[in-house]
Amino acid sequence: MKNTNKIGSVVKSNNSVIAKLPKYNNVDIAKLQILQDNAEKSGIYLFTNLINGKRYIGSSQNLRNRFLNYLNTKYLLRNTCMNICKGFLKYGYSNFSLTILEYCEPSKCLEREGYYQQKLNPEYNLAKEPAAPMSGRKHSDETKILMAETKKGKNHPNYGKARYEGSGRPSQQISVIDNKTNQTTTYDSISEAARVLNISKSGISEYFSDNQQKPYKGQYTFNRKN
Repeated sequence: MKNTNKIGSVVKSNNSVIAKLPKYNNVDIAKLQILQDNAEKSGIYLFTNLINGKRYIGSSQNLRNRFLNYLNTKYLLRNTCMNICKGFLKYGYSNFSLTILEYCEPSKCLEREGYYQQKLNPEYNLAKEPAAPMSGRKHSDETKILMAETKKGKNHPNYGKARYEGSGRPSQQISVIDNKTNQTTTYDSISEAARVLNISKSGISEYFSDNQQKPYKGQYTFNRKN
């Protein structure tokens, strides 16, 4: 059996480097890359405040969805009980870096999150033992989100049914080309794209209804996915 350690941004096996784990020095600039790199992955992540050095460690069975939440200002405002949400609101995404500490199996997320919390003692975290038995204590905010994520996909009671994005209309998967960075990102719905890009949903809908060809606001080109 290989002795594998994943620390910081480097994965090591028998003291030899296998691959680097992603690190994003500016969350605001790298938000599209963050979503693209972490699609269909589970693991442990570290946010670092570049101004005061405070850190936050979390885990998720679906990292892309978790980061989508953090990149949604409405989500931050609803969850100001979490220090990391208050930090994003106060300092802005551009003053935070994101490091993927480890990719792991979904069943190992809480255990590995606990390991890194004990090792690094991050200042923004409230619950220091996410993998501890839940009996007799309240779930942490991160754990509540993680538990909710287990009900997504095939485990969700509405799995396989059409999702709606308006009056009787199924959600439309779209791809977005950022003409400034030449990156293409696929979103599950117009609403999701609007939320991440911080633009109006109606603006994207009108782009399609008017059959526009020029980039939206000179930057984004939208395409429907079949």
